[in-house]
Amino acid sequence: MRRSAPQRIGIGLAALAIAAWSFFPIYWMILSSLREPQGLFARPSLVPHSLSLDSYRQLLEVTDYPQQFRNSVLVALAVVAITLVVSIVIAYAVTRFAMPFKMLIIGSMLYAYMFPPMLLAIPLYGIFVSLGLADSLWSLVIAHCTLTLPLGVWLLWGFFKAMPFELEEAAMVDGCTRLGSFLRVVLPLSAPGIVTVAVFSFLLSWTDYAYALVMISSDTQKTLPVGLASMIGSFELRWGEVMAGATLIAAPLFLMFTLLSRFFIQGLAAGAMKG
Repeated sequence: MRRSAPQRIGIGLAALAIAAWSFFPIYWMILSSLREPQGLFARPSLVPHSLSLDSYRQLLEVTDYPQQFRNSVLVALAVVAITLVVSIVIAYAVTRFAMPFKMLIIGSMLYAYMFPPMLLAIPLYGIFVSLGLADSLWSLVIAHCTLTLPLGVWLLWGFFKAMPFELEEAAMVDGCTRLGSFLRVVLPLSAPGIVTVAVFSFLLSWTDYAYALVMISSDTQKTLPVGLASMIGSFELRWGEVMAGATLIAAPLFLMFTLLSRFFIQGLAAGAMKG
């Protein structure tokens, strides 16, 4: 149905208003991180009169932000790797092999999202204390996987289920082994789903605060969200460093979505239709 010119203009203006409303907090965060320290408490303006990197310099030189950044990178990459490997194996197994209670396994994967993270964090911390893993990055990796694995299995199950087995049979007729057909046929065709799982896993781990707050107590093991929150003290609030740290937290996410948006959108659409 063709829309009239006023309707198209109205839709365009509404979309522009929603985009501006959504982007403004990000713009204000970046702008505040680039203001001079005394400019943060002056009369606010949408266009800065001068820019300064003092907040970034203070953040990287005075605080433990570089160590916290490394911790977050290590945890997020480990979570993505474990989630992809385990979810691919489970999803492929339940779609290609005869297994009892197959749908029960898949359905139970979503039960983890019925409970808030903080409700699971306390019993998980008790388990890690008994295993000697308390206050370590490994405890945080395992805790994050309790959230990312159910999502990964659910999404990839939809992809593998909708993929005709005849494609793998044709590859095996041509001389491929079962593993070879999986690596050469199934994984390339499932690239959008795999990228979607990787993006969601990285996002959940990178931005997690609840698990990191409970599992980590030492300053050397803190990740970015907890480290950034620790800058907000009772007697001191360094807004410049806080905004600079928040900008650096958002930068990898923005870069990742920019590079992988095509696969990510395909994965979400296909998962919605195939699940």
